[in-house]
Amino acid sequence: MKFLRFLLPLVVLLTVSVAAWAHAYHASILELRFNPEKQRLEMALKIFTDDLEQELSAGKPRPVRTDQLTRAQLNPLLADLLRRSVQFSTRPNEAALPLTLVGLQKEKDAYWLYFTAPLSAKATGITLRHQLLLATFPDQMNIVNLEAKGQKQSLLFRDGETQQQLKW
Repeated sequence: MKFLRFLLPLVVLLTVSVAAWAHAYHASILELRFNPEKQRLEMALKIFTDDLEQELSAGKPRPVRTDQLTRAQLNPLLADLLRRSVQFSTRPNEAALPLTLVGLQKEKDAYWLYFTAPLSAKATGITLRHQLLLATFPDQMNIVNLEAKGQKQSLLFRDGETQQQLKW
């Protein structure tokens, strides 16, 4: 019995250590490009697979495993996640632009989600509300790289900093 009292905390410590080692930080990268000829924003979002699966599993009766779903099953889940987590508008407090999921690419430990939003060629900026995974992981950082009309910007979104203006 004494051995079990010693062993249980050790097993818990090792389990926590291995989990932390497997995925030491929480971050996403959003590459954003304004395409005035096609009058749209074109985006690529990189997110770790385990973080994505945890977020998609929230509120579900059983865990969501992306490798066990067809594209037809996965696409609506991803589109819903994007609509809830990444919102663009032409002005603060204005309705969000509609997002269209156009593709998906799996890497070893992450996914790239490709999506677009309509935007007038005359646009000179947008408001971005980016709260992907912030409710799930307190240390989550969402990095945004924007390229528009020959200018490049980088922004950081994290807890308490979920909305920013991007101008070009």
